[in-house]
Amino acid sequence: MEKSVQNSALEPVTAITNVRIFDGDQIIAHRHVVIKGESIISVGGELPAEATIINGENATLMPGLIDAHVHTSIGGLRDALKFGVTTELEMNGDFTQRGREIQLKNVNDVADVRSAGTAISAPGGHPDELLPDGDEIPEFILKELEKLSEEDREAMLAAYAHDHEEIPQVTTVEEAIKHVHTQVENGADYIKVMIEEGTVMGAPGLPVLSDEILKTAVKEAHKLDKLVIAHVLTALSSQEAIDFGVDGLGHLFIDRPEYTSDLVKSIAGSGAFVIPCLVLNSSIIGNPASELANDPRVHSKLSPDWIDILNSSFNTFPQGNMENSFQNVMDLHRAGVDILVGTDVAPVPVPNLGGLAHGASVHHEMQLLVKAGFTPIEALQSATSKPARCFGLHDRGRITEGARADFILVEGDPTTQISDTLSIKSVWFNGLQQLD
Repeated sequence: MEKSVQNSALEPVTAITNVRIFDGDQIIAHRHVVIKGESIISVGGELPAEATIINGENATLMPGLIDAHVHTSIGGLRDALKFGVTTELEMNGDFTQRGREIQLKNVNDVADVRSAGTAISAPGGHPDELLPDGDEIPEFILKELEKLSEEDREAMLAAYAHDHEEIPQVTTVEEAIKHVHTQVENGADYIKVMIEEGTVMGAPGLPVLSDEILKTAVKEAHKLDKLVIAHVLTALSSQEAIDFGVDGLGHLFIDRPEYTSDLVKSIAGSGAFVIPCLVLNSSIIGNPASELANDPRVHSKLSPDWIDILNSSFNTFPQGNMENSFQNVMDLHRAGVDILVGTDVAPVPVPNLGGLAHGASVHHEMQLLVKAGFTPIEALQSATSKPARCFGLHDRGRITEGARADFILVEGDPTTQISDTLSIKSVWFNGLQQLD
């Protein structure tokens, strides 16, 4: 006890003062925040005499941003943090609790991460159409490995080997149950199911698991107190996922059929959240993110490989149009559906998965939400308090006493001009200042 008290007394105290504060929900009247160690100890109130003062004049302090749909890597987590994204939620990958223990041991300069582990999909189903044939490690991952330190490389290879040595084959109800249990035993934070027949991805005819298997997987995950998020890209698959009882849709349907209003009512009635990934829909219909790539606030923080990726696109569904996605997301928003910011960015730069980059695309997503009709404050809520609440991350997403000291300090006022989120002055992660 005495040692703990001594350690607490030695923790640095910092006060960010004279600053506009967006607390995750709204602009608040208080003008300073005090942090000690890893936590916020007060919002407003008396300034401790021992506090180091940081003057936030003409700037806005916000909670660390949350990307609610990624596929990530150590490098991706590093890039995310540069852009004030302090938490990434992986929707198919290696960063379960076990994966984090293997890969992130002694790694401190990365965003926090949660993961679904390996998603439930039919053999040969999505995302196999996006990957090279064969069981060898893909060339683009080997290229990324060459850039890592020896320690990071070994950690990534160990996690890859563990998560690919015994992936349960899902073809039956029993195998689906086993798969869910395997992911939970590995420390998955939630479960992901794939409902993708391939048309939007330029690969029509992809195998999809039966309704019975998918319903069983959802039911089993719920028995284990895990949320279930569904990969869906069409109105039809979105309705199927809602019928199966999922808790969230990992994408926004890209089409807009006559029954869209009924689908919106169905989603709203179910209580499910939606992670629209408008940045992905834009890329799928052939739009590169070149304006984002050319922004000096982005260009200066990313490698040339990632800039090249932003300047390209998926372009698998050129017959689509963004106006449908904008109308769909606004219909859901007006119906009271929780809309969360997500990007679906790849773990490493992959030539055919263009238009997306870790961290930077979160800011792009908020810009697209505003373009669709969100207010800037609503877009900021979708990247902070809403994903924290929907995923049960009660220690983050808000600037409030007792929360994690994950902050982003930006010049200007993103609550009136959303692009100001990219004018980053400093980032705090778990109480430590990362960028100044």
